[in-house]
Amino acid sequence: MIVRSFPKKLASALVPAVPYLWLGLLFLVPFLIVLKISLSDPAVAQPPYKPVFDWSDILGFFGQLDLENFETLTGDDLYLRATLSSVRIAAVSTALLLVVGFPIAYAMARAPERHRPLLVAMVILPFWTSFLIRIYAWIAILKPEGLLNQVLMSMGLVAEPLTVLNTETAVFIGIVYAYLPFMVLPLYATLEKMDDTLIEAAQDLGCPPWRAFWTITVPLAMPGVIAGSLLCFIPAVGEFVIPDLLGGSETLMIGKQLWSEFFSNRDWPLASAVAILLLIILVVPIVIYRDVEARRLETRP
Repeated sequence: MIVRSFPKKLASALVPAVPYLWLGLLFLVPFLIVLKISLSDPAVAQPPYKPVFDWSDILGFFGQLDLENFETLTGDDLYLRATLSSVRIAAVSTALLLVVGFPIAYAMARAPERHRPLLVAMVILPFWTSFLIRIYAWIAILKPEGLLNQVLMSMGLVAEPLTVLNTETAVFIGIVYAYLPFMVLPLYATLEKMDDTLIEAAQDLGCPPWRAFWTITVPLAMPGVIAGSLLCFIPAVGEFVIPDLLGGSETLMIGKQLWSEFFSNRDWPLASAVAILLLIILVVPIVIYRDVEARRLETRP
């Protein structure tokens, strides 16, 4: 019996170990490498940093590590402004995504069941096209002689072309367009499971439709709201392509600073320190979400 039960115990121990092994290989190991580079000094070499790890002189290797790059981040207000600007743009974009995505998800969840697969396919349809091509398409739409200004001028709404490209407005438009499916799909998955009889019961008791929406639909949709907001906010903070192509040189975001340090200045240690700072920023909403979700599960009857 003991011999027969050993493979089962081994299998039961390996199953939960697989995700931890996966996280260790794809997250912890790369994180330690980036952390090690962030504690090194730049060098005109390949790779462009020192010290390179040497097993024969471990004590000397650790003795050369310093916090100079992190001191640079705290001493230069450029990185502080870039961080605050990234968080602000990501937060505003997430709010806009929620305003745009909630009605879409609600309409999809209330649509006839036979139409829902088609609606979901339409939401994910942009993923079939290259992300870079889609952002370049917005350049053609938003530029002064682009489609947007041509339509507005032909309708007589504006007398001269609007300056939208190379502004934060263009960045918001690009982020909302690019990340809208990440907001709509979690909301749709939550709203689709909602029991319609709750709304009918509230209306039978004299509750107006708008009040039933705010007191029943919105609270029940909160798991989807939180999940969609995190899926949009986290990548938006470190976004590089959209602010670089649509926002121009005046748009300050931490992703652009990271790219500049890596490829323009070739200061890999400082760029790695920026990456560590960005990771710390992104960990905060994840921890908050875990705490909120844990409290919600504890209070569930």
